[in-house]
Amino acid sequence: MTHKHKTINYIEFPLIDPAATKQFYASVFGWEFQEWGPNYLSFSGAGIDGGFNGEDDTPVQEPGTLVILFSDDLEASLVEVKDAGATIIRDIYSFPGGRRFHFADPNGNELAIWAEVVE
Repeated sequence: MTHKHKTINYIEFPLIDPAATKQFYASVFGWEFQEWGPNYLSFSGAGIDGGFNGEDDTPVQEPGTLVILFSDDLEASLVEVKDAGATIIRDIYSFPGGRRFHFADPNGNELAIWAEVVE
Protein backbone atom coordinates (compact mmCIF):
# COMPACT_ATOMS: atom_id res chain seq x y z
CA MET A 1 0.00 0.00 0.00
CA THR A 2 1.31 3.44 -0.86
CA HIS A 3 1.04 6.12 1.79
CA LYS A 4 1.51 9.84 1.27
CA HIS A 5 3.80 11.81 3.61
CA LYS A 6 2.04 14.28 5.95
CA THR A 7 -1.51 13.25 5.03
CA ILE A 8 -4.36 11.88 7.13
CA ASN A 9 -3.97 8.18 6.62
CA TYR A 10 -6.01 6.44 9.29
CA ILE A 11 -8.66 7.13 11.89
CA GLU A 12 -8.93 5.19 15.12
CA PHE A 13 -11.81 4.76 17.55
CA PRO A 14 -11.80 3.25 21.05
CA LEU A 15 -12.91 -0.38 21.27
CA ILE A 16 -14.89 -1.94 24.09
CA ASP A 17 -16.86 -4.78 22.45
CA PRO A 18 -15.21 -6.25 19.33
CA ALA A 19 -18.10 -8.54 18.34
CA ALA A 20 -20.78 -5.85 18.67
CA THR A 21 -18.56 -3.33 16.86
CA LYS A 22 -17.99 -5.64 13.89
CA GLN A 23 -21.67 -6.57 13.70
CA PHE A 24 -22.86 -2.97 13.86
CA TYR A 25 -20.51 -1.44 11.29
CA ALA A 26 -20.69 -4.41 8.93
CA SER A 27 -24.49 -4.53 8.93
CA VAL A 28 -25.11 -0.77 8.76
CA PHE A 29 -22.22 0.41 6.57
CA GLY A 30 -20.82 -2.74 4.94
CA TRP A 31 -17.35 -2.30 6.43
CA GLU A 32 -14.97 -5.25 6.40
CA PHE A 33 -12.70 -6.10 9.33
CA GLN A 34 -9.36 -7.70 10.08
CA GLU A 35 -8.58 -8.79 13.63
CA TRP A 36 -5.13 -7.98 14.99
CA GLY A 37 -5.45 -9.89 18.24
CA PRO A 38 -8.37 -9.84 20.67
CA ASN A 39 -8.41 -6.07 21.20
CA TYR A 40 -7.74 -4.47 17.83
CA LEU A 41 -9.81 -4.39 14.65
CA SER A 42 -8.84 -2.62 11.45
CA PHE A 43 -11.57 -1.75 8.98
CA SER A 44 -11.85 -1.01 5.29
CA GLY A 45 -14.65 0.15 3.05
CA ALA A 46 -15.28 3.44 4.89
CA GLY A 47 -13.56 5.79 2.45
CA ILE A 48 -10.49 5.90 4.72
CA ASP A 49 -8.75 3.06 6.52
CA GLY A 50 -9.19 2.88 10.25
CA GLY A 51 -9.38 0.77 13.33
CA PHE A 52 -10.89 0.20 16.74
CA ASN A 53 -8.27 0.04 19.51
CA GLY A 54 -8.87 -1.72 22.80
CA GLU A 55 -5.19 -2.47 23.43
CA ASP A 56 -4.41 0.46 25.70
CA ASP A 57 -7.28 0.07 28.17
CA THR A 58 -7.83 3.79 27.60
CA PRO A 59 -11.31 4.77 28.75
CA VAL A 60 -13.64 6.09 26.06
CA GLN A 61 -13.93 9.83 26.43
CA GLU A 62 -14.99 12.80 24.36
CA PRO A 63 -14.37 12.92 21.44
CA GLY A 64 -12.84 9.41 21.39
CA THR A 65 -11.60 9.54 17.79
CA LEU A 66 -7.90 9.55 16.94
CA VAL A 67 -6.78 11.00 13.60
CA ILE A 68 -3.53 9.44 12.42
CA LEU A 69 -1.22 10.99 9.84
CA PHE A 70 1.48 9.16 7.89
CA SER A 71 5.16 10.09 7.78
CA ASP A 72 8.06 8.95 5.62
CA ASP A 73 10.42 9.86 8.50
CA LEU A 74 8.91 9.43 11.94
CA GLU A 75 11.85 10.83 13.88
CA ALA A 76 11.95 13.99 11.72
CA SER A 77 8.18 14.42 12.16
CA LEU A 78 8.58 14.12 15.92
CA VAL A 79 11.18 16.91 15.88
CA GLU A 80 8.95 19.09 13.66
CA VAL A 81 5.95 18.60 15.93
CA LYS A 82 8.01 19.40 19.05
CA ASP A 83 9.62 22.44 17.41
CA ALA A 84 6.17 23.75 16.45
CA GLY A 85 5.17 23.72 20.12
CA ALA A 86 3.04 20.57 20.35
CA THR A 87 3.00 18.49 23.52
CA ILE A 88 4.13 14.89 23.07
CA ILE A 89 1.55 12.70 24.77
CA ARG A 90 3.15 9.34 23.94
CA ASP A 91 6.66 9.01 22.55
CA ILE A 92 7.48 6.72 19.61
CA TYR A 93 6.38 3.12 20.16
CA SER A 94 5.97 0.02 18.02
CA PHE A 95 2.76 -1.76 17.05
CA PRO A 96 2.04 -4.53 14.52
CA GLY A 97 2.96 -3.02 11.15
CA GLY A 98 4.74 0.14 12.24
CA ARG A 99 5.67 2.73 14.81
CA ARG A 100 3.93 5.92 15.95
CA PHE A 101 3.72 8.72 18.48
CA HIS A 102 0.87 10.85 19.84
CA PHE A 103 0.80 14.60 20.36
CA ALA A 104 -1.59 17.39 21.38
CA ASP A 105 -2.07 20.25 18.93
CA PRO A 106 -2.40 23.87 20.13
CA ASN A 107 -6.12 23.28 20.81
CA GLY A 108 -5.48 20.19 22.91
CA ASN A 109 -6.63 17.76 20.20
CA GLU A 110 -4.78 14.45 20.30
CA LEU A 111 -3.41 13.20 16.98
CA ALA A 112 -0.84 10.58 16.02
CA ILE A 113 1.76 10.16 13.31
CA TRP A 114 2.86 6.73 12.14
CA ALA A 115 5.45 5.19 9.82
CA GLU A 116 5.86 1.74 8.37
CA VAL A 117 8.65 -0.48 9.64
CA VAL A 118 11.04 -1.01 6.75
CA GLU A 119 12.81 -4.33 6.91
